[in-house]
Amino acid sequence: MPTMRSWWVLLATLVGVGVTASAGRWQLSRADQKLSLHETMLARQQLAPLDNLALPCDSASWAATEQRPVRLSGLWQPQHTLFLDNRAMSGRAGRVVLTPLLLQPSPLGCAAQVVLVQRGWVPLDQVDRSRVPEVPTPTGLVTLEGRLVAAPSRLMELGDAATDSPGVIRQNVSLPALSTQWQQALRPGSIQQTGPSPEGLVRDWWQPSADVVKHQAYAAQWFAMAAIMVGLYVWFQWLKPRRGAAH
Repeated sequence: MPTMRSWWVLLATLVGVGVTASAGRWQLSRADQKLSLHETMLARQQLAPLDNLALPCDSASWAATEQRPVRLSGLWQPQHTLFLDNRAMSGRAGRVVLTPLLLQPSPLGCAAQVVLVQRGWVPLDQVDRSRVPEVPTPTGLVTLEGRLVAAPSRLMELGDAATDSPGVIRQNVSLPALSTQWQQALRPGSIQQTGPSPEGLVRDWWQPSADVVKHQAYAAQWFAMAAIMVGLYVWFQWLKPRRGAAH
């Protein structure tokens, strides 16, 4: 005859198995979502490059087009060049060079005619951290190839001093703040320039990856915990008592 204690043990086991199994399924779902996103990004990279007229203007369209190749023409604005600090590349400390590009021809129907370009990476000066290299910037109409990405990622900082600093070295950048500072509207994301760099900039940009192994490993751990709870319940509530009764 089942006792109250045995019912409580059964209930606790069912709850524990349900929770751990649900966590395992959630991890597998996350893996599927990341894999689907990765495949979408790879498919976008194979599409034809966007030109000035096809470059998205609003945030939603920009996000829906990330990783798409672009081929843009315009005029560099070297007076606004910035160096994004504390950005490692290939395990080395350095900075990302940012320069806005005034799109030429200017697309109609979009107030923002300037896009922020991540031109490449430069190593950190080991002697003087405040020193930045001279980065040559071509004059006149230029054509560049790259890929459409979000605005540069933000790093942790104390307050907004680093973001709003008037200097050329920034910990983070805010597109609305830059628009106000430069008095010109910016597109909602940025462009990572690709291809060889005559200026000596490194363009070994991060590539999106599926990154599903850790989710699969977490799922396996959760399912293993559920299996262990079932095994312990069967052993202590069924097998062990019957073996004792048999002796």
